[in-house]
Amino acid sequence: MAIQITFPDGNQKSFDAPISGLAIAQGISPGLAKKAAVIQVNGELWDLTRPIDRDATIAIVTRDKPEALEVIRHDAAHVLAQAVQELFPGTQVTFGPSTETGFYYDFARDTPFTEMDLEAIENKMRDIVKRDLPITREVWDHKTAVEHFEKAGEKFKAEWIRDGIAADEELTIYKQGDNWLDMCLGPHLPSTGKLGTAFKLIRVGGVYWRGDANNAQLQRITGVCFANDDDLKAYLKMVEEAEKRDHRKIAKQLDLFHQQEEAPGMVFWHPKGWAIWQVVEQYVRGVYKKSGYQEVRGPQIMDVSLWKKSGHWDNYQDNMFFTESEKRTYAVKPMNCPGHVQIYNAGLHSYRDLPIRYAEFGGCHRNEPSGALHGIMRVRAFTQDDGHIFCMESQVEGEVTAFHSQAMKVYSDFGFTDLAVKLALRPDKRLGTDEAWDRAENALRAALSAAGVAWEELPGEGAFYGPKIEYHLKDSIGRSWQVGTIQYDPMMPERLDAVYVDENSQRIRPIMLHRAIVGSMERFIGILIEHHAGSLPFWLAPVQVVVAPIVSDADGYAKEVCELLKDANLRANTDLRNEKINYKIREHSVQKVPVIAVVGRKEAEEKTVTLRRLGEERQVTMPLADVAKHLLG
Repeated sequence: MAIQITFPDGNQKSFDAPISGLAIAQGISPGLAKKAAVIQVNGELWDLTRPIDRDATIAIVTRDKPEALEVIRHDAAHVLAQAVQELFPGTQVTFGPSTETGFYYDFARDTPFTEMDLEAIENKMRDIVKRDLPITREVWDHKTAVEHFEKAGEKFKAEWIRDGIAADEELTIYKQGDNWLDMCLGPHLPSTGKLGTAFKLIRVGGVYWRGDANNAQLQRITGVCFANDDDLKAYLKMVEEAEKRDHRKIAKQLDLFHQQEEAPGMVFWHPKGWAIWQVVEQYVRGVYKKSGYQEVRGPQIMDVSLWKKSGHWDNYQDNMFFTESEKRTYAVKPMNCPGHVQIYNAGLHSYRDLPIRYAEFGGCHRNEPSGALHGIMRVRAFTQDDGHIFCMESQVEGEVTAFHSQAMKVYSDFGFTDLAVKLALRPDKRLGTDEAWDRAENALRAALSAAGVAWEELPGEGAFYGPKIEYHLKDSIGRSWQVGTIQYDPMMPERLDAVYVDENSQRIRPIMLHRAIVGSMERFIGILIEHHAGSLPFWLAPVQVVVAPIVSDADGYAKEVCELLKDANLRANTDLRNEKINYKIREHSVQKVPVIAVVGRKEAEEKTVTLRRLGEERQVTMPLADVAKHLLG
């Protein structure tokens, strides 16, 4: 039987069916077949060896394409699982997907894996790659799959099939060689040898079966994987640099903050860390004022009845903290929006009043899993530079466009210039009709177009109440962080009965825009610390200047200089210790102090100051009267 294959350029060719993607690639050129990873058949990725038995539009996907990299990483997970079971018979496998940078697999085993085990497992993986085992796809019925995994002692796999897959549903099974297999949707590479060697195991940790702490504990082995060795080396170098910049290490070194077990996922800010916080907060407060926001403040806890009306009870309660008083249940707020609606609802508004913009440095608490907590980047208690705009539908485009300009200016001022804008679209679990979501998504698209922005769309990643624009910035070592957002929400005003009176004296629901530029203050400060490796720009540094006398005779003058700098609103300290000046300079350089003001007898007599900037050998001496202006200039 002949089938018609259509290629990406529109050309067509007939083949005798069935024919594999690998055979088609070989027919085009041996070089293409060598580089090929998978084939796209009518928009779906298939194994290169899977027979095509009908007319189709195809595209050969080579190793250098993003779609291929996900397949390569999934293959690495399977090779990891085979290596573990060859080295440690009796170990059960559960699941092992690809990730953004590599792969992992979860294993059930009584004995914990060690660092030495990881080395042995990685070596065994390389051996399996060298053996170049063929990877083949089979289709099994439900009963056969359950019986096989039960007989093999794979109780987790058998349970998953029994509980999660319909009895009449077929399952795809992938074999590596003759002796190892796993249930998997695929696709996969033609053989283990195609995986290559650009992978590395990096850690082992504990997780729970199906993510439930009441279930059995498993061990997760995680690795990184790339299409070639150069990309792997570049990534490992970036990880090494990231470890040096770890905000937790720098915070300890610079005495910025600490965390402890009695308050998991919360932060104890020390004076220097809180100084950074205050600079960021006051800067953002200035943006509020320039942009027409009114600053407000809402309660930390509110009766659960409000959270039920808002929709958070149905969609978010697993992430909320609760407390009781006088037989009433209250929720500690995970977000500020319902409180802002209450402030809006306290008065009756005309269309002439809109837009109304509220802002709050709102403290929130979210019940994040303990395993997900990470320094101040992922916490349970945090503060947002939160804001909500109540506006007419016709005002959405202008408000979003204005917000975009504000956000881009803020990121630039903090030292971030490489940004990506993404539009997160309707999730499966959501409020509202498809028509309402169409209007919301199209409104944000129109605003981004008006701002002249290129953006990426993220299907399924919007909030339960509406789509959102996300701002992702890259730091100095190339890592991407999602920070700001503006979200379109017609649902909250509906659920909490917010209205305005239009020109016809009709009561109309406003559109509510949720917006934040830096997002979580804690997380943003953590990003800043790592981006600048602790050496914050002068305007952000917790201590901007240390005045260090060369000899004790100049102590009085050092105090005079320090007071003058403080009067100019500079964050300045003195170092009057009986130590040599080179020692003081070294120590304050380690503490990342941007400027050291050196004074001695000569400076005291001449009323001058010698300034030494961090990382510069050159010093400059100037009159005391000019120092503050020079530093602030």
